Amino acid sequence: MDNYVMIVQPGGWRVEAAAGQTLLAAAEAAGVILPASCRNGSCRTCLCRLVAGEISYLIDWPGLSLDEKRAGDVLPCVAVVCSDVVLLAPAARLAGA
Repeated sequence: MDNYVMIVQPGGWRVEAAAGQTLLAAAEAAGVILPASCRNGSCRTCLCRLVAGEISYLIDWPGLSLDEKRAGDVLPCVAVVCSDVVLLAPAARLAGA
């Protein structure tokens, strides 16, 4: 299985993410806390911006409008990495911080 690097901005945290692993799970495993609630793509608590890279979704149509998708908004709870990615998540923080 391939591993990718996810960089969470603006903190600049580097997170290892396995192919098929959600962005949220990868961040949490590395001690980076992203806001989250439902973990199924409907509440939008985890909404972030994909600055670079490619993702795919575990569900057919996550809780994003077409315009949000075009702008690069993603839901990390149901988005999986397909390449190295850069994620803009202003509310992210390190665990214990």
